[in-house]
Amino acid sequence: MTRPPTAVQRRIIDAAEPVTGRLTGTETQLAALVKRGLAFRHPRPPHDHFLTPAGHRVREAGPPEAAPAPAPTAAPAESGGFAARVGGEESARDGPARAREVHSAWQGLLELRRMTNPDGATDLPCGWERGHLVRAAALALEAAGHRPAGLEAERGGYRVRTTPQPEAVAVHEPDPVALRGCAETLRRAGWQPSEHTDPRTRERYLLASPRKV
Repeated sequence: MTRPPTAVQRRIIDAAEPVTGRLTGTETQLAALVKRGLAFRHPRPPHDHFLTPAGHRVREAGPPEAAPAPAPTAAPAESGGFAARVGGEESARDGPARAREVHSAWQGLLELRRMTNPDGATDLPCGWERGHLVRAAALALEAAGHRPAGLEAERGGYRVRTTPQPEAVAVHEPDPVALRGCAETLRRAGWQPSEHTDPRTRERYLLASPRKV
């Protein structure tokens, strides 16, 4: 069994930037995380360190003594305190502070694309997005100004949910115009959206997958 991170390593992992996974620590501490496969050193200057997928899983799992929580219908918050709204959250704090958080998270994600995609491409989703499909799609929508749904679905707004397809999310939005707007936003963000009709409810929805080329 793999040894759990030390208390110091755990603090460094928990303090990583919420979206990019950028780490801060001494060279010795960061090298130890790299050796354990929880971080990697970016080959391009300034050679920052970032969480690997395994490191992200450690952060999201929480302390080992914590009891597992039931799987939520909406994506959980990142341990850094920020979470893109996937729709259906119980409370939604709006205003300038939230707008700044969303803008900062989106810019951080673009930077992560630049640093981890081949040729520094920022118009294609990166590995983090492919491993966090619901959060990534929701961040693209919220950063573009789309309104997430509240607890009462009939009031409108988008909802991003998982699907049986491993590389696709479903985006629900009762307003047809807003749904097409979501599709255009995702397309500009590097996703491939397509519109479908639920055969039972006749509801129109999107299936969206991160574009690869």
